Amino acid sequence: MSELYEKVSANLGFVEREKATRKFWEDTGVFEKSVEMRSGADNFTFYEGPPTANGKPHIGHVLTRVIKDAIPRYRTMKGKRVLRKAGWDTHGLPVELEVEKKLGIDGKDQIESYGLEPFIAHCKESVWNYKKMWEDFSGTVGYWVDNDDPYVTYTNNFIESEWWALKKIFDKGLLYKGFKIVPYCPRCGTPLSSHEVAQGYKTVKERSAVVRFKCLDEDAYFLAWTTTPWTLPSNVALCVNPEDTYCKVKAADGYVYYMAKALLDAVLKPLAKEGESAYEILAEMKGIELDRKPYEPLFECTGEFVKKTGKAAHFVTCDSYVTMSDGTGIVHIAPAFGEDDSKVGRKYDLPFVQFVDGKGEMTKDTPYAGTFVKKADPVILKDLDEAGKLFSAPKFEHDYPLCWRCNTPLIYYARDTWFIRMTDVKDNLIRNNNTVNWMPESIGKGRFGDWLENIQDWGLSRNRYWGTPLNIWECSCGKRHAIGSIEELKSMSSDCPENIELHRPFIDAVTIKCPDCGGEMRRVSEVIDCWFDSGSMPFAQWHYPFENKEIFESQFPADFISEGVDQTRGWFYSLMAISTLIFDKAPYKNVLVLGHVLDKEGQKMSKSKGNAVDPFEALEAYGADAIRWYF
Repeated sequence: MSELYEKVSANLGFVEREKATRKFWEDTGVFEKSVEMRSGADNFTFYEGPPTANGKPHIGHVLTRVIKDAIPRYRTMKGKRVLRKAGWDTHGLPVELEVEKKLGIDGKDQIESYGLEPFIAHCKESVWNYKKMWEDFSGTVGYWVDNDDPYVTYTNNFIESEWWALKKIFDKGLLYKGFKIVPYCPRCGTPLSSHEVAQGYKTVKERSAVVRFKCLDEDAYFLAWTTTPWTLPSNVALCVNPEDTYCKVKAADGYVYYMAKALLDAVLKPLAKEGESAYEILAEMKGIELDRKPYEPLFECTGEFVKKTGKAAHFVTCDSYVTMSDGTGIVHIAPAFGEDDSKVGRKYDLPFVQFVDGKGEMTKDTPYAGTFVKKADPVILKDLDEAGKLFSAPKFEHDYPLCWRCNTPLIYYARDTWFIRMTDVKDNLIRNNNTVNWMPESIGKGRFGDWLENIQDWGLSRNRYWGTPLNIWECSCGKRHAIGSIEELKSMSSDCPENIELHRPFIDAVTIKCPDCGGEMRRVSEVIDCWFDSGSMPFAQWHYPFENKEIFESQFPADFISEGVDQTRGWFYSLMAISTLIFDKAPYKNVLVLGHVLDKEGQKMSKSKGNAVDPFEALEAYGADAIRWYF
């Protein structure tokens, strides 16, 4: 008997049998027949969240594909007709960065020197680098999806549908251009939307600065605090809370300071020797009593620049946003680099000083010309210390936003940017979200619900190249017009080619006649956030409203979608935002939110960390069924 056991293999050939099953499905068109057989049956609608074809699949994608296969497969077995149109997300910075790397160029200047037309051609080619790998991956794990007729976000049909939607948003007065403080990536040279910023935070340790600002009318100093020393050369004011109590004190270091009473001990006690007093209070006052009190410019270059503007600067302002939780109770104001600063700047009509350029480097107006802002921090602190203006530079740890595409530290920076007024439809967003069955419910009411409660206007425009061009044409007379279709563009233009490609640089050459003054209108230079692409897929995948009207209406909203929890502020949000703006209803009925796949230490698997399991090796070793069951 033992000899018999020795001859029986424990290998049941799962991998080979799965391959044979997959071949049978493909040879006989089983998936296609499962849809065709139910022609005329009730629809169960599923939306495929589009992966980017120029990135490789990882083991976490097995999880999403298992869930996205199981539910539609079950509904098909229950007699429903379930279309499963594949999709490819093809625009955006990841593609541009990949092409830059391939061509050996770096940044916008070098892209434009290389040539926009050949660069765009490389981008279009690059997005398909791993298409075959993705299709093979999906087939290997048994994921049924229509790869023969996918939606592709860079096609004219898809873009035209987006233009239709953007025109509707523009005509409702919800698309506007504003000069605002925006999160900005200096490496990519473009602003980011708030939902993009939410995906890129990292805990960092840095030095803040407590700085002595010399009063102009007495031998005393304001002690002000900032977490961004690089903004100090652009300082034009200080800010106190008008209702809180401030003190004038003689400190143990010999200086006379103004600062918040609540923070005296925290800031000044380290100055005192054992048994000695750290400070003597000379006077108390409310913050409002310090309003307009002048001080000397911290940097000579700032004072010279401000004189040229003809505006008043370098005095104390008041605003309730100043808190007593940390710092000194006095903050420095640089209106070009923070929303609160900008608000105070408008209130007091402060001069606009922006000593940082679009590359995130200090300008020639400063002693730090050409230095990246984060690298300027220690140099600025050293100079202030040598000038006797630095009180301290305490270390602190905080979550800082990095560009989710290139990992560069973001800066908050004043720019002209196109926005969608999501704040105007906040109540509609919340109402529509309340119709959705979220699994788990805590995501819909908590993470996603909280995001909607604190919604900000969508920073839509990108100062880049490979993306859906913003469909706004401008005239020198001030007229702006949103184009909603290729037909409309041709009807208003005398130079639009018959086979126009709706990408830069081709679309940039097309002019239209101004309906107001008869002058020449040109398209604005920006492209749009690629999340608008993915959020438009319910209608753009069918080229709605230009065709397939009945198909779209029968497939909207989705009965079911599923992605990872990181899409809460990504695809889940862009779908809800655009659907609310255009149709005023939720784009999905049921959302199954998946967690991240972790390694044995409980860390999220990431190729950059080197802790990710290769999905193809695992599938070849154990078979898809075992891994599907595992997930």
